[in-house]
Amino acid sequence: MSEARPVGGTSAPTVLRMILGRRLRDLRESAGMSLESAAKALHVNSLTVRRMEKAEVGLKIPYVEALLRTYGADKQETDEFVDLAEQANQPGWWHRYRDVLPGWFTAYVSLESDARTLRTYEPHYVTGLLQTHGYARAILRAGFPNDIDQDLERRVDLRLRRQSLLDRPDAPTLWVVMEEAVLHKLIGGAEVMREQIERLLEAGELPNVTIDIVPFTAGAHVGAFAPFTYFRFDASELPDVVYTELLSGSVYLDQRPDVIAHLEAHNRMSLLTSSSDSKALLNRMRKEYT
Repeated sequence: MSEARPVGGTSAPTVLRMILGRRLRDLRESAGMSLESAAKALHVNSLTVRRMEKAEVGLKIPYVEALLRTYGADKQETDEFVDLAEQANQPGWWHRYRDVLPGWFTAYVSLESDARTLRTYEPHYVTGLLQTHGYARAILRAGFPNDIDQDLERRVDLRLRRQSLLDRPDAPTLWVVMEEAVLHKLIGGAEVMREQIERLLEAGELPNVTIDIVPFTAGAHVGAFAPFTYFRFDASELPDVVYTELLSGSVYLDQRPDVIAHLEAHNRMSLLTSSSDSKALLNRMRKEYT
């Protein structure tokens, strides 16, 4: 994953494929081989090996086996790696939604599914992991105005399906910081907004979910630019990653200075409010939509 890469296309790596790509890189470097030397073993150019290490392509099993032999891996290590590579090449559950899933967002769903910690900043809308059906449908209708009803419902279904990760026994920690303006933006009508706020109040009671709402009175602050999500993983091979959106795509950042800047911004924004103040604000807004 590059330090700042717009993502396009229709496929995206699973987290396991990212891990194996980094392991391939580590094995190559431990063997003291350059990309060019490794590529000669496969009779391909160095870009092919680099893209395998970056998880930008699937892991072709014959290539994996040839590289592992070149790097001096024994049979047991090779067999175990190949088993994992075959698993990594299987499409994620979201693959069935590929007809309505933007190419630049597929990597996000993979990262989200395997993250241990998610921190998100939302200046415009409720984060997708906490949206109700009515709220999600209104948002997606605005974003894809030319969709037929069937496609729109599949987009909604995908968004709601993502939320199941919060109910898993090994559910990740979700820390949401959002602007008060999100609660004042009338999405789908008063009834939809009331239901959405009730959902936020319920989610805020979960042990793995924190919701902080930055009030209007906070004024200008460090994060008030664009929405972003920070991911942290259990696997040591994966760095922390930050995702942020553009009008026509997205960017994934994994260079430490970029990640730290977003993490510090999230920390500072969370200090502008408190859990009790955020809950009180949600209760006031729920009454306004009654």
